[in-house]
Amino acid sequence: MSDMSLISANRESNHTEEAHGKVDLNRNVEALIENPLHEFTPEGLMADVEDFVRTKKLEDFELFKRAAKIARDPRFFERVIGLGDGEKDALRDETRHRWEQPRGLWVTILTCSIGAVVQGWVQTGTNGANLAWPNALNLLNSNGSPKDPGSYIWILGIVNAAPYLASALVGCWLSYPLNHRFGRRGAILFAAVFSFAFVLGSAFTQTWEQLFVCRLFLGLGMGVKASTIPIYAAETTPAYIRGGLVMGWQIWVAFGILLGFSANLAIFQTGENIAWRLQIGSAFIPVIPLFIGLYFCPESPRWYIKRNRYHDAFKALCSLRNTRLQAARDLYYIYAQARLDGNMLSSGEDRSSKYITRLRELFLVPRIRRATLASFVVMLAQQMCGINIVVFYSSTLYVGANPSTASPASIETALLVSWGFGVLNFLFAWPAVRFIDPYGRRSLLLLTFPLMAITLLVAACCFLVIPTATHLGLTTTFIFIFAAIYSPGEGPVPFTYSAEAFPLFHREVGMGFAVAVNLFWAGILTVVFPRMIDAFTSTGAVAFFAALNVIAFVMIFLLVPETKQRTLEELNSIFGVPTRQHMHYQTTTYLPYLYQRYVMRRNAELEPLYKFD
Repeated sequence: MSDMSLISANRESNHTEEAHGKVDLNRNVEALIENPLHEFTPEGLMADVEDFVRTKKLEDFELFKRAAKIARDPRFFERVIGLGDGEKDALRDETRHRWEQPRGLWVTILTCSIGAVVQGWVQTGTNGANLAWPNALNLLNSNGSPKDPGSYIWILGIVNAAPYLASALVGCWLSYPLNHRFGRRGAILFAAVFSFAFVLGSAFTQTWEQLFVCRLFLGLGMGVKASTIPIYAAETTPAYIRGGLVMGWQIWVAFGILLGFSANLAIFQTGENIAWRLQIGSAFIPVIPLFIGLYFCPESPRWYIKRNRYHDAFKALCSLRNTRLQAARDLYYIYAQARLDGNMLSSGEDRSSKYITRLRELFLVPRIRRATLASFVVMLAQQMCGINIVVFYSSTLYVGANPSTASPASIETALLVSWGFGVLNFLFAWPAVRFIDPYGRRSLLLLTFPLMAITLLVAACCFLVIPTATHLGLTTTFIFIFAAIYSPGEGPVPFTYSAEAFPLFHREVGMGFAVAVNLFWAGILTVVFPRMIDAFTSTGAVAFFAALNVIAFVMIFLLVPETKQRTLEELNSIFGVPTRQHMHYQTTTYLPYLYQRYVMRRNAELEPLYKFD
């Protein structure tokens, strides 16, 4: 059955109107977060469950009766008659022991983490290889100067940018048809094949044109992978630990970056013509366990629901939750919210499931447009903050414009600095696992952006210090501090946020758009940054990104709502609040509260924006 058939079938349920007549998800001016089951009477709820079990060809009606009662009033599950002691303990453990999850969930998260490692390792292979491949592929004279100074900087930029531009322009947009046809696991498998083949292909190239083409094809896999894995993780994890687990994407991207920097450092002295090939080609290593892990993972239950395969969705949830009762509860609640989601999108019209229609709705349907805007802001902010000038070009920043004339000692120093950055980037991402759910995505961003702006500005000034050894030490110190601040904030939040922001029927295309924004600007940054250094010097280039951090902070403050600890379906109500209303609240309520509480030191109380029904 098509997605549209599922929406139509859901709308035709005999009990639909009873469950969702209150909140307009396109214009939720009262900022209500509604459980769609609250409007049911006990008798109506049981009738709806019976209809659900019968029409979806499920079994164990008694199990789903108990599950529906819990889904309707999750705080009062102790009052539900018929729960076993083991079921009650499992429900209590959702708050007492949040991280005690079944093996199926941990295998899924581990596999997603390995996919992220591949992404990070690929990004940093060229960081060290940039010091050698231009000479090996005949772009430099024997004295280390470019044969064609006018084109050399642009060639260096487009070769490095190729996978990001290919991801943004093609790869991310392939994620929707691949996910729609083959599921989350199938799309990730496609990405893994491309990552394996074209990482190795890059290592055997003989001209810069061949290297450029291989990296273009590598970008197709990177785009699909970055668009799919965070969604897959978000759709399989429970709401109360979703942020901590989905942000594993960025933690393990950071670990892949560290492994890439480690490989660069370990093999840079193996010979000029072989070292850069090994540095680029070594990223194939984590693809092998990714192939293996995909075999053991269940498919996303929400993807099965989109295909109207509820029996398979329940089976997948059973492997992802501790008890069948929790799986049944989540399945019925997802169904109830997806039914509401379907009505919100349809509004009585015959909407096609075609790709272009879904893409248009990212900008035309108010609830989805707000998610698109917020995801655009957090993804763009990751490039505005300046992190990737270090990830892509830290070795070049420290060695200088002519790396072929640099001494082995200076090259080793540059690679060591890059490696140290990778260590900090990985280690300081871990605190976000603890803080991203209780404190929220938005709060982490608003805390870290001003600090990143300050550290980059100081680092830029340090480039002016003479002698060189002194400025190297000072600059490195503040870039390391910058990495430590970035890693628990803007590092994990964008992909976590974008993976959860969009409704079920637009999640793939929405995430594809968000990742395309991120990687497109990563590609543009990669192309122009060598020219920026040439025109502005290192001081001017780094100071420019310090200013961009301030602009990003303002954008996040005004345009990005909080999404912590709500189910993916409940976020429909969050993004139902009009953008103007959200901005008005931030400027007239939240900002004065901060001033009174932290500047004037008064005992001010904050009126919440969202009201829980």
